Amino acid sequence: MSEDFAPSSVQGSQVVRTVIGRLRRRILNAAQDEDLTFGQASVLARLSGWQGVTASQLAAAEGVRHQSMTSTLAALAALGLIERNPDPDDGRRVLIGLTTEGLKRVEEGRQARSEWLAGQLQERCTEEERQVVIAAMDVLERLTDD
Repeated sequence: MSEDFAPSSVQGSQVVRTVIGRLRRRILNAAQDEDLTFGQASVLARLSGWQGVTASQLAAAEGVRHQSMTSTLAALAALGLIERNPDPDDGRRVLIGLTTEGLKRVEEGRQARSEWLAGQLQERCTEEERQVVIAAMDVLERLTDD
């Protein structure tokens, strides 16, 4: 790292990246369905905000090859979690969206992750520590503002 950074900036950067990475994995594991891979769960979550997208758009958004996305979508379709419909504007394209069951699974996963994190904060932290976490998130939120 550059010598222009304060030591606390360097240390803060390392700690935040490490802790957020581990916390993200723990949160994802809290709601992981045994019959879904992380990639499949990620596609379901993305589709909850993007009804009617193509496999190519999903592949680009997820950072995977089109072939990998096709395989992921086939597995999700076999589970009845997604549906494919012809694009009304271009009959050559197929649009992918969540089924009612797929939307239910996404919502259940979000609820499970939220409950896990709230439970961890309740069990492992004092009220004062929870307030520190809330204040720290306000500081980190500023880093995401453009």
